[in-house]
Amino acid sequence: MRLFLMAAVALALAGCGERDKAVVYKQGVYQGKTDSAPWNNALYKGDKAKWESDIRARNQQQDESRRIGG
Repeated sequence: MRLFLMAAVALALAGCGERDKAVVYKQGVYQGKTDSAPWNNALYKGDKAKWESDIRARNQQQDESRRIGG
């Protein structure tokens, strides 16, 4: 019983040792990954007009009233 109590206390105290995970931010500096344009990939090869056309077609397919003939 005493061993169990000591183990429980040790586990409870182990949870108190968590360190802060705060990130240091530099004012005015973006530190993330740079994004590329959505049409700069293997499928569209930089063709923005083709990408926009495909997005319009996709949106038309998702339009519920157009899809059911309403």
